[in-house]
Amino acid sequence: MKILPLILAPDPLLKKISKPVEKIDDQLRDFMQNMVQTMYSENGVGLAAVQVGVLKRVVVIDVDYKTEDHDHHHHHGECGGVHVKNTNPRYFINPEILEISAESSPYNEGCLSFPDMRSEVIRPSTVKVKFLDFLGKEQVVKMDGLLATCIQHEIDHLNGITFVDHISKIKREMILKKMKKLKH
Repeated sequence: MKILPLILAPDPLLKKISKPVEKIDDQLRDFMQNMVQTMYSENGVGLAAVQVGVLKRVVVIDVDYKTEDHDHHHHHGECGGVHVKNTNPRYFINPEILEISAESSPYNEGCLSFPDMRSEVIRPSTVKVKFLDFLGKEQVVKMDGLLATCIQHEIDHLNGITFVDHISKIKREMILKKMKKLKH
């Protein structure tokens, strides 16, 4: 498995709409596993394919894992220097939100494409999502809590929307200004 390079805001690729996955094969599964490894190495809980430069409707999420430090008995190239435990990676191919709750909840969101930037975003607290899993089987799952927030954030990415599109213009401009400074 390898760590993929992240696309950082304000890269115009993050504004593009991802295309549906036509074929689920070993190449796609390898790519999704690389996405998970990349997410862990960046201490994220979710990652959309567009964030690693691929315009496909693919999302990986793991809201349960923990990272651990320990003495190494192998070369860092094998692990990317990150050791995770309690992993429960979830794979979402062509995810689509079928239902949202009337109740909403705030969450102080961050994003791997906006390193060290956070802002409160209000989203529906429960969603029902239809998607294809790692093996290509159709699933319909009702989600709440951090998982619901995360899947909405990642599906936004597939639609060319980032979390800063949900906050006030002033906050958004401040974050984008900081991101431009980081790039230079």
